[in-house]
Amino acid sequence: MIEKLIERFFEAASMQRWNDHIRPVELTELDKQAHKMVIAYVIAKIEEDRNEGISINWINLIEGLVFEFLYRLVLTDIKPPVFHRMLAERREELNAHVLKELKDDLDALQNKEFKVKFEEYFSYSPNTLERRILRAAHYLATNWEFKIIYHSAPFIYGIEKTKENIENQIEDHYDLIGVQKILLGKKSYGFVDLCGQLRFQKRWAHSPRVPETSVLGHMLIVAITAYLCTIEMEITPCEKRIYNNFFAGLFHDLPEVSTRDIIHPVKNAADLEDIIKDYENERMKEEVLPLIPKTWHDEMRYFTEDEFKNKFKENEIIKKGIEFKDLNEKYNREEFSPLDGELIKACDKLAAFIEANSSIKYGITSKYLEEAREKSYINYKGINISGTDFGRIFDYFYKKKW
Repeated sequence: MIEKLIERFFEAASMQRWNDHIRPVELTELDKQAHKMVIAYVIAKIEEDRNEGISINWINLIEGLVFEFLYRLVLTDIKPPVFHRMLAERREELNAHVLKELKDDLDALQNKEFKVKFEEYFSYSPNTLERRILRAAHYLATNWEFKIIYHSAPFIYGIEKTKENIENQIEDHYDLIGVQKILLGKKSYGFVDLCGQLRFQKRWAHSPRVPETSVLGHMLIVAITAYLCTIEMEITPCEKRIYNNFFAGLFHDLPEVSTRDIIHPVKNAADLEDIIKDYENERMKEEVLPLIPKTWHDEMRYFTEDEFKNKFKENEIIKKGIEFKDLNEKYNREEFSPLDGELIKACDKLAAFIEANSSIKYGITSKYLEEAREKSYINYKGINISGTDFGRIFDYFYKKKW
């Protein structure tokens, strides 16, 4: 049962960052974590490219992001400087508190290894490449936010000290070539910055809603949900399948950086769907892909084109529309690079449902939210997709009292 963890991650949409500073825009923990993972992806890919001898453990990178996000959700009220000092000096007490708070959520998972890995992750801190990448991504994402804060109110007491601390932390990771390239402010930074702009594109812009969520935050919810569904499969998914499902979820709405968040009644209209899709692909080719190395283009297209179709690769040829059973029995191996597109679609619909349902239960509603909630609930009632009982998950959120 993953619904309680999904609910906990979604709560980050209500967690305000920099709430002791003047903020010209809303900055939430969910958006920060999403941006952090985008940056981690860029740094890790650059590290792999610069030296064939360097191997990134992508599963460790994904797990690290999920674990650190979950840990921070429990300790959200502690200011970062205090949090990091407590983590250094009182790690065991903090770990015990977090595990106590998350016990029921973690015990509900079928994959018992998740809880074991979560406990081990915080019991000691080896200086692995994946952890260093995540730390670097954390401070770069923080710095991206801080520039907005700093230019809005550079006169605030203590802000220069905050600026110095962030810059010092980034400098400590300057040996990572990805950090150097991002700080150059050229192509790599352009991609990171472009993704960051998805923090300002609000979902359901035509309707009042609480909490408001951004396109970028939505993408992370889809990615984490897809990851949880994948590791909960009855069969053991190959590592490439976990990688593909997570990053396909993370980047599935990337074309919206050029088109904005188009509402489903418009996006799925029979006479507009193909036009919109063609335009998204065109803008991806002209605006987004030039910002990343050409060696990444095929992978990014794999994540963002026909993103809701099950697929795999055979001799570099992409085969689409594969049954889930066949993905499990025939193509669940690294060399086939399997991707559960139907699962990504279900996670996308679930995230949209939670967004609408949450606002309605908070008392902020509209006909668009109510119609979307009811339609999604009916469509997924009793439905199992890629081994996940989505009917049960939709039912949990629909019937939950707030």
